[in-house]
Amino acid sequence: MRARAVIDLAAVRANVRALRKRAPGAQLMAVVKSDAYGHGAVRCGRAAREAGAPWLGAALPEEALALRAAGDTGRLLCWLWTPGGPWGRAIEQDVDVSVSGMWALREVVAAARGVGRAARVHLKIDTGLGRNGCPPEEWTELTTAARAAEAEGVLTVAGVWSHFACADEPGHPSIAAQLAEFHRALAVAEAAGLRPEVRHLANTPALLTLPEAHFDLVRTGIGVYGVSPSPELGTPEDFGLRPAMTLEASLASVKRVPAGHGVSYGHHYTTPGETTLALVPLGYADGVPRHASGAGPVLVAGKWRTVAGRIAMDQFVVDLGGDRAEAGAPAVLFGPGDRGEPSAEDWARAAGTIGYEIVTRIGKRVPRVYVDSEVPAQAGDRSEGDTALTGGVA
Repeated sequence: MRARAVIDLAAVRANVRALRKRAPGAQLMAVVKSDAYGHGAVRCGRAAREAGAPWLGAALPEEALALRAAGDTGRLLCWLWTPGGPWGRAIEQDVDVSVSGMWALREVVAAARGVGRAARVHLKIDTGLGRNGCPPEEWTELTTAARAAEAEGVLTVAGVWSHFACADEPGHPSIAAQLAEFHRALAVAEAAGLRPEVRHLANTPALLTLPEAHFDLVRTGIGVYGVSPSPELGTPEDFGLRPAMTLEASLASVKRVPAGHGVSYGHHYTTPGETTLALVPLGYADGVPRHASGAGPVLVAGKWRTVAGRIAMDQFVVDLGGDRAEAGAPAVLFGPGDRGEPSAEDWARAAGTIGYEIVTRIGKRVPRVYVDSEVPAQAGDRSEGDTALTGGVA
């Protein structure tokens, strides 16, 4: 293959088990939005279920419905709705839906009546993130109306929830303020007569550092895939997590060039002496961040190299100096580190972004190859990582 993103499903399962141990009193939701942060929602969702995650989480209704179409039957929450969304189909497919305002509640009630089936609703309160969620001053109205709809039998309020703004910054004053606001919201909901099945506030960083925020359910996103939510909190290894994705490519060209040779658009890099250039057939169309031009790390021929010059749409160059390589040899952009390769966090630093974006942005023209290091390899069925291929390319 030109390039591949190798996904170790065993790492996904191990990460779910490790995260469950850190919140033993709560159920765990594995968030598989944005195609499981670029790892593949169906395969990773299945692996998370196998490791004991009773819930999956999706942002868009289309994501949730695709999981149902692929055969997932467990508890599944979808939270990012716009007016006119496919509420009825979600209710029919037993998808829990999130409501952040009266407009959404009205649409859910109408859809439930239309399909003749009660909806399962999670009411979201904005405790301070400032994105989605009901404003506190409208919360009494929303909870009262939801309770009336519940009494009518058109819905069940299965959850009350919110989301942290700065859980990845320990000690940030917003954390305590949001916790206090969430407790106030729960009291209002209880006064309205609501008895939700699950109360949930914690994302991955809150799961790792704020046990008081675990409540009944924790929503784990990036941690499921073995990426630390913040380098300030610690490395994946600090939390017993293992990166599940390895991004690699086969060198498309290796050639000797003289000193002073310009490299890539704009000639922002010129060779300091006679050297060997290797061409990596991945670019910003594949999700390699152009902002990492001249800085992104790559393992080639046993050593870390740095992107030489600009990252182009389909390719970039590394300078091997006096080292040798052949066309077809592997270039590893990031992975768990087993071969000494960089991590997604190394690329995040090089591009001035976060690890979440590095793995999530890897594009569809990079095939996902699924391996399972917990399954004994069959003869003739080994990957480059010496692990059994359990489903091949997706």
